[in-house]
Amino acid sequence: MLPGRGRNGRADRPARLLGTRTAWTTVGDGEFFCPGCGGDRNYQRLSGRRRLTLLGVPVLPRGETGPVVECAACRHHFGTDVLDHPTTTRFSAMLRDAVHTVALAVLTAGGTCSRTSLEVAAGAVRAAGFEDCTEDQLETLVEALAEDTGGVYDRPCGAGLAIELHEALDPLAPHLAPAGRESILLQAARIALADGPYTPAERDALSTIGTALTICADDVTRLLAAARTPS
Repeated sequence: MLPGRGRNGRADRPARLLGTRTAWTTVGDGEFFCPGCGGDRNYQRLSGRRRLTLLGVPVLPRGETGPVVECAACRHHFGTDVLDHPTTTRFSAMLRDAVHTVALAVLTAGGTCSRTSLEVAAGAVRAAGFEDCTEDQLETLVEALAEDTGGVYDRPCGAGLAIELHEALDPLAPHLAPAGRESILLQAARIALADGPYTPAERDALSTIGTALTICADDVTRLLAAARTPS
């Protein structure tokens, strides 16, 4: 056998003298939506220290790295920005609360709270996740809101109502596809149209909903017109 050759005749690989190794420390944990698994998983938030290794033995510090998020299931590492995405459970709750708030806003703006409007609104709220929602419950809530606003209708969307809508929709909008944002606005428009044409107050409330959903004014106008067209 020739010197420097292995049993198969190939040159021996030199041992790797230098390398780096990262020692991870857990600094937090929780539940997140894992983009690798495609579902809700537990995670650990890790902070790392890199060290230069000699023949696999750590010898010199090379600074810090991370933090990263490690999925407890697939063990993949992700940037901490993945924690900005809501879990499936949290997203469902955000959507449910948003539809409920939107329905109340439109009913309050409409003022009359007809049975037809209440039925359409309750159906939308139940479909979004409040399975026990009834027309009577919505009517009671609308009456309470009307007392808070002085019972004045056919006026622009009040500051309090606008704040409620933005609080419910602003966190949700970035996580919805355009079709999803439009669907919420169309649901609201159908509630407003259930008892007749849009009133000025309803149009203003729908415009506020569209703005909170980051739908441009031209598309809001288009969708409100489309909602009037029988399917």
